[in-house]
Amino acid sequence: MVRTSKGMTARHRKILEYLNERLAIGYPPSIREIGEATDISSTSVVTYYLKQLEDWGHIHRDAKFSRALRLSGPTNPSLFKIPILGPIAAGEPIMVPAPGETYIGDEIDGVDVARSLLPVGEKGTDLFALKVKGDSMIDAMVNDGDIVILKRTEQARNGEMVAIWLPEKEETTLKYFFKEKDGYRLQPANPTMQPFKYDKTVALEIKGKVILVIRNVSTTAA
Repeated sequence: MVRTSKGMTARHRKILEYLNERLAIGYPPSIREIGEATDISSTSVVTYYLKQLEDWGHIHRDAKFSRALRLSGPTNPSLFKIPILGPIAAGEPIMVPAPGETYIGDEIDGVDVARSLLPVGEKGTDLFALKVKGDSMIDAMVNDGDIVILKRTEQARNGEMVAIWLPEKEETTLKYFFKEKDGYRLQPANPTMQPFKYDKTVALEIKGKVILVIRNVSTTAA
């Protein structure tokens, strides 16, 4: 088989063509799906080819997150980068900013998201992402190490999962939000944890509501 100077084979090109098709319509495929589409029975062989394509600069992968794969070169119109602004506690509220991190501030990183995964009509201009710390939302399928995509808002309906900022304590947390007669209840999605209740005189700011969760590979495999 004739190879290019970069070692490209027909199988490499077939994988790239399939990735381009999948990324154009939505979420990146799994290793198994790539194998099935390109007639490669071994997932380890698929991983080997992907590693070569990554080394040659044809694709970019993030080993921490499931299906976190994108093509190099011109921007894929079906994907756009959402800034990761820092950590969010899914447990006890945490002090922020943590050393070397920011919260609801300067962009420090980003995650590529398929437009097809967003609500209809969502343009993505007012979205941001936070990395989850803690396990208070595990029954909502939000685990430690996951990334949550949020829409900026200062209002929320009862029962929505939101990022809450407590300015007096300089703490932030991710919880279900409930406005009650005498104050606010921040409800975890973990039966072993009690809700956090705050008097209505306590300063409490809603920064965004969750619209999408990106799972961490190590969390999913645990």
